[in-house]
Amino acid sequence: MKALIQKLVETIAPSGYEMPIRELILGEVKEAADEVRVDALGNLVVRKGQKSPNGKRIMLAAHMDEIGLIATHIDENGFVRFSTIGGVRPHTLYGGRVRFLNGVAGVIGGERLENMDRVHGFEKLFIDVGATSQEDCPVRVGDVAAFERPFLDLGKRLVAKSMDDRISVAVMIETLRQLKDTPHEVFFVFTTQEEVGVRGATTAAFGVDPEIGIAVDVTATGDTPRGMKMAVALGKGPAIKVKDTGMIADPRVVRWMADTAEQADIPYQLEILEGGSTDARAMQLTRAGVPAGCLSIPCRYIHTPSEMVDFEDVQNAVRMLMALLQAPVDLK
Repeated sequence: MKALIQKLVETIAPSGYEMPIRELILGEVKEAADEVRVDALGNLVVRKGQKSPNGKRIMLAAHMDEIGLIATHIDENGFVRFSTIGGVRPHTLYGGRVRFLNGVAGVIGGERLENMDRVHGFEKLFIDVGATSQEDCPVRVGDVAAFERPFLDLGKRLVAKSMDDRISVAVMIETLRQLKDTPHEVFFVFTTQEEVGVRGATTAAFGVDPEIGIAVDVTATGDTPRGMKMAVALGKGPAIKVKDTGMIADPRVVRWMADTAEQADIPYQLEILEGGSTDARAMQLTRAGVPAGCLSIPCRYIHTPSEMVDFEDVQNAVRMLMALLQAPVDLK
């Protein structure tokens, strides 16, 4: 899967500008799909299988957008001021490199700090694209950029700018390719604008009208020195979400996922995330309500230009989805 992961994470496609990554994903899934469509918000909806008498209509969702920046002002010397798209944190930016959708590259600089113990706030940061004036700056107000960092393969661990949530996109693509037989009608939905408010999943879930919803996303870990107290670590298996700030997972879905993992001898962790949510929130609240849960890939350094996952966790996430989708489901 590593070649696929590299292609996905190195593609630039912030929230609202997902066309490049959607075209890439479409090329990877169309041969394995029974039906493919793109909805009004740009979600890529891929159907696999037909619902049998003992099957369900299941929606899997992984968001294909990433956090980014948008130009708000170009000063007389050609420096670009910017705002954020999604949860960008200022302490991760100074000295970083970005690339705009029009191909222009730049480095993030900052005004001089009086107190070097502090970090630059957004109002003191700018993007330097090598321009010397406003007139020769190749960036215009409204142009969008994302972090530019190459994929880094450390063997067991993988690092990239947009593991959130392209690693889950890779998991869903690989599951779709491997899934030859299922009693369910499964919708693999690659959603837009998750980072700015689970917008794509909201409309996609209304359109699919699933009987069960599962988001596939990353989650934080508690396994770094003096890190947060959280019972999730790299290398101990994908995590089954119990709760986050936007959703309490349906206990029946949690139990179904955990029982399936144990029966298939797949390592897993239980996750309670105290900051953030996923597309599962939108699926749970669509129409008259849907039993929903989330399969999470443990990830260090989320919303930085160097997010890290464990490759065995990724592979085991594929195994878990395969086990969930190949057998009938009785939520009770």
